[in-house]
Amino acid sequence: MPTTRRNFCLRAPALLLSPHLLAQSTSHPNVALIDHDRILRAADTALAQPPTPITTIPAPQSPGTLHDFYSTDTFPAHRDALLQLGIQVPALTAAYTLTHNQRYATQAAEHLKAWFITPNTRMTPSLTYAHTIPTAPTSTQTARNEGITQAVPLSEIVQSISFLTSSDSLTLEDHKTLHQWFNDYALWLNTSRQAGLARDDKSHHATAWLLQAAAIARLSPANEAALTELRQRFKTSTLRTQISYEGLFPHELTTPAPYRNSLFNLDMLTAICLLLSTPFESLWNYDLQDGPGIRPAIARHVPYIADRGRWPYPADTEHFKDLPLRRPALLFAARAYNRPEYADLWQTLPADTTIPDLQQTFPIRQPLLWITQPRP
Repeated sequence: MPTTRRNFCLRAPALLLSPHLLAQSTSHPNVALIDHDRILRAADTALAQPPTPITTIPAPQSPGTLHDFYSTDTFPAHRDALLQLGIQVPALTAAYTLTHNQRYATQAAEHLKAWFITPNTRMTPSLTYAHTIPTAPTSTQTARNEGITQAVPLSEIVQSISFLTSSDSLTLEDHKTLHQWFNDYALWLNTSRQAGLARDDKSHHATAWLLQAAAIARLSPANEAALTELRQRFKTSTLRTQISYEGLFPHELTTPAPYRNSLFNLDMLTAICLLLSTPFESLWNYDLQDGPGIRPAIARHVPYIADRGRWPYPADTEHFKDLPLRRPALLFAARAYNRPEYADLWQTLPADTTIPDLQQTFPIRQPLLWITQPRP
């Protein structure tokens, strides 16, 4: 709303009651200060947790090897281990970024080495057996494209790697091996039928594919061609198939968790805008000629985040009252659109949850790593 003499006079009493309001309200809140204690608590917890790569978690029914990620509706152990990795590594990296204390970087590196570098424990760079439907015989077991969402924690793990370059925790050869693992995984994302089905879906499964692909492409400065292709996919397929003219996600509204999945999708889409936008090409402001962009989707969902009771669609069958949590979409959009009210709302919401189902659909836990440039 533009500031006029009439508007200022109407707002003046409220400002007199809260003289600090103008000083505190900003579209660029100090995330390092706000999250300082929270980050250190999470990192100190992670310091006491040894790496648990999937090779330490037997999956007797898996048709793959000891190194292959495997999950079913009744075997979530590999999924849960990857989720914990996605909590631990970003927390440790954020703590290192805040304090420059080497022990945080060293522990983060230990996890990365166990999962992606050490030959005896590294995970195969694919999700061939993610969210599998067991059938007989074992050799015919097939995975579902929904399994791609179980690897969303990889996105923030990738985001962490660049912040560890300034530490002595990873050698140059370690970094090369890490980059190679994620390049191999990106190849699987682009060539496997399972990943292709997820990529071409019209729901958050496709967004999960795009977020992972974008994070990996950003890991190497040489991947400009891949970044350009992903921007084009966002501007065409993603916007056209996922967002209605009213700024809703129609395919999420038909799921058993329409509220949770809509917020999950919004978080991932804003993170994609953050990763793929450049000073010369902003996805934040891109709109289709015959449809919306990301801005209407954010504007439509912010009131539902501020007040869950305003959600006019079916409630989630589970954990509806445990949401919305502190959505990273609010922080990213506040910065992109200079909307301090989004940042103010972001600060008022709970930052974490211990509910596994909600953790699975909360893609970014350390926004500091997304809005801060790594030290050279």
